[in-house]
Amino acid sequence: MNGIIVVNKPKGCTSHDIVYKIKKLFNQKVGHTGTLDPMAEGVLPILVGKGTLLSKYLINHDKKYVVKLQLGIKTDTADSEGKVIEEKDVNVDFLNEEDIIKILKSFIGQQEQIPPIYSAIKVNGKKLYEYARKGQNIELKPREIEIYDINLIDYSIEEKQIKFEVFCGKGTYIRSLCEDIAKKFETVGYMKELKRIKVGDFNIEDSVTIEDLQNNVDDEKYIDSKIISIEKLFSKSNIIKLDIRKLELFLNGVKLTQNFDNGIYRIYDKDDKFIGIGVVENNLLKRDIVL
Repeated sequence: MNGIIVVNKPKGCTSHDIVYKIKKLFNQKVGHTGTLDPMAEGVLPILVGKGTLLSKYLINHDKKYVVKLQLGIKTDTADSEGKVIEEKDVNVDFLNEEDIIKILKSFIGQQEQIPPIYSAIKVNGKKLYEYARKGQNIELKPREIEIYDINLIDYSIEEKQIKFEVFCGKGTYIRSLCEDIAKKFETVGYMKELKRIKVGDFNIEDSVTIEDLQNNVDDEKYIDSKIISIEKLFSKSNIIKLDIRKLELFLNGVKLTQNFDNGIYRIYDKDDKFIGIGVVENNLLKRDIVL
């Protein structure tokens, strides 16, 4: 079993919990392409078998989220799991569709964002949340991010909440985005709910729950239908077909002279059997992932 399973992670468990369950279920090497907070739910691509070698191709994917922002309250973790450290009035005059959309749209584009102190970013060899848990102050440096689009879904004047969808680039912290949006409303806020609905080409509609995998673990046809093979993942890449001699050299790690453009290629043998992935650089083909 080699490829990717798009899991719909539930709230209340870590990404590592999902990895452990998949590993136990299929007795395979398992990994993921980036964590999803325990309080968050949604798309979590899980790499299985030789699919674990795909991480370098997937870590920079764009993402899409559905977010619920709570205004008027600030927590130390910027989400619902933290302690309330500040409360501030919310001017409900701002809570109308026109003003909310205007404020949300103001975040579209490239910008600098300061990551939350409770994050896994490393500073001087330690993760930021390690400093936070010890009450140590550390300078938080802004990072370049990009918001491609952001749209209002719903809002509640009574609850002082705003629900929106955001499409963003790598490295974007939605908790920080929520706090920054709250500032535009002249108040404080935190991320109350988070659901990731897309990672790269992986959509929530194509995901599967851990429960469904567990209930159908003996159904080979069902399990196969939930795995995105390495061949399928690179279906848009061009093909290189190798004869017996060249294939033997390729499999042994020998670089082959090929008159092809630089890029990633699907490799097949003379009988059209999928062998794996190769990379061409400066007219030299080298093996990358071999099944």
